[in-house]
Amino acid sequence: MTLDIALFLLLFFIALALFSYEWVPADVTALGLMLALIVLGLLDPADAFAGFGSETVLMILGLLILTETLVSTGLIDLVGQRLLALVGQSRRRVHVVMLVAPAVMSAFISNTASAAFFLPIALGLANRLRISSSRLLMPLAFSAILAGSTTFIGTSTNLVVSGLMQQHGLAPLSMFELTPVGLPILIVGLAYMATVGMRLLPERDADREDSSPFDADLYFTELIVPAGSPVAGKTIEEAILKNNKGLGMLQLQRGAQHLKPLAETVLQAGDVLLVEGPRADIVQLPYLADVEISGKIQELEEYVRNGTARMAEVVLLPGSPLVGRTIKGLRLRQRFQMQILAVRRAGILRYSRIGRMVFNLGDVLLISIPEDNLHLMETERYFRVLDVIDTPWNDTRRALLSSAIFAGSLLAAVLGLLPIAVAVMLGALLVFLTGCITPEEAYRNIQWKTIILIGSMLAFGRAMQATGTAEYLAGLIIDLPFKQSPVALLGLFFMLAVVLTQPMSNQAAAAVLVPIALHTAALLDYNPRPFAITIALAASTSFITPLEPASVIVYSVGRYRFVDFIRVGGLLTLVIFVVVIALVPLIWAVR
Repeated sequence: MTLDIALFLLLFFIALALFSYEWVPADVTALGLMLALIVLGLLDPADAFAGFGSETVLMILGLLILTETLVSTGLIDLVGQRLLALVGQSRRRVHVVMLVAPAVMSAFISNTASAAFFLPIALGLANRLRISSSRLLMPLAFSAILAGSTTFIGTSTNLVVSGLMQQHGLAPLSMFELTPVGLPILIVGLAYMATVGMRLLPERDADREDSSPFDADLYFTELIVPAGSPVAGKTIEEAILKNNKGLGMLQLQRGAQHLKPLAETVLQAGDVLLVEGPRADIVQLPYLADVEISGKIQELEEYVRNGTARMAEVVLLPGSPLVGRTIKGLRLRQRFQMQILAVRRAGILRYSRIGRMVFNLGDVLLISIPEDNLHLMETERYFRVLDVIDTPWNDTRRALLSSAIFAGSLLAAVLGLLPIAVAVMLGALLVFLTGCITPEEAYRNIQWKTIILIGSMLAFGRAMQATGTAEYLAGLIIDLPFKQSPVALLGLFFMLAVVLTQPMSNQAAAAVLVPIALHTAALLDYNPRPFAITIALAASTSFITPLEPASVIVYSVGRYRFVDFIRVGGLLTLVIFVVVIALVPLIWAVR
């Protein structure tokens, strides 16, 4: 063992401890590790920083820009609304959708983003159908993780492994190269979660002491059926309740009549509905084209479109000029371009038009207002802001255009017309040029820590090769008694990857193991490709602990315990191990 190898291994164990205990964020650990390699003379600065200009990092940057565009244009939100309409009141359908939908999305965007997107949808469905959220959230996260191995871009771990393969002179992974194994992993994993896994899941919402009744925070608002609206002639169920199951109809005003609205009541142009519902349902109402919130302001729509309007939850405190006044009397729309979407008030609700309602101390309002005016009114003590709600404007034209650009970029890569890094960066350029998103919006919301982590860990992989550490460790492995069994070696590297992904990030674990595996294969005259692919698959299927980012997202919300992941994820890991070890040697010849 040389001094360089000893220093590298020392840094490795220090990094392993930092990754495990997370005293500092993983991206900071990776950056510090890269700089330590330079300071200790184990890697030249040019080689260390080369990872940030690599095809892998630029590919990730392009994918992050395209994914952020899909979010900002409201496409993902529109998909969520369709899913809510699809499941209806069927619990079985909810479980199926929460397994399948995240998997479909996670095949083309990061599993973390997919899990984050479906989290509020799952919580909403759990509330509406009185399902324990712990029965939905772990399957959601596991489904997103399972689908990461179905395509090259399903998880950033695949991109890191592909970059390391190129460093060792191998061809990069193609878009669907992992699919022959990744798809069986997904199918078997979903079948497991729908059967055995579902039986092992905990159910804990019932023992939640701090929970409040579902109807505790209901708002009420007014909806108007405008002239020419296509909902005129439809029933309330068809027009409104079909996609907004949490809403309740309180009163229907038709001219001088005050009617009790029923699900089968047929709407007419000019009808005014007094509606109540939770905030999550109320905030979606302004984006329904067929009905209008009472007192809709045309000027405010321009603020929404250009991103300077905000939706906020505010409370009226002592001294507020709003207390004892009405909306019309204060002329809030004319003075501040403020639209009151809904009101939450304790006590008995009076069935009166919101425009004539007298505000009381403690009323909570759901408002839409230009950002500058929001700060101005809070400064002047009109109200205190409780929460600013991020509700992107759903621009159908931009949503369709951005999805077409995203699909076109992937198609160009799949057909081999362009390298995937070039294809996604071209897509990023097109969403900028077409105005789907501005560079400022994209750069502001990109997860730059992902770029730092991956670029730094690519330098770690280079140093492992440059110092001779990979070759040294490979030499130790080939002395093992089962070295003549390539399947046994594949199994060893699979288990090592699973173990390392528990304390470390998936990308970091892959960066550690891939150079060792490739050198081991070279020394034994085996085909190195199946070894790299096995590590990619193993590092992308981390279920035993809740440290995978997609699992972290649901861990606290679902009130899970650490042992829940061991119980459900441990058996799932063994199932995937069997699938990988059975299929990889068949598809990629080891000898």
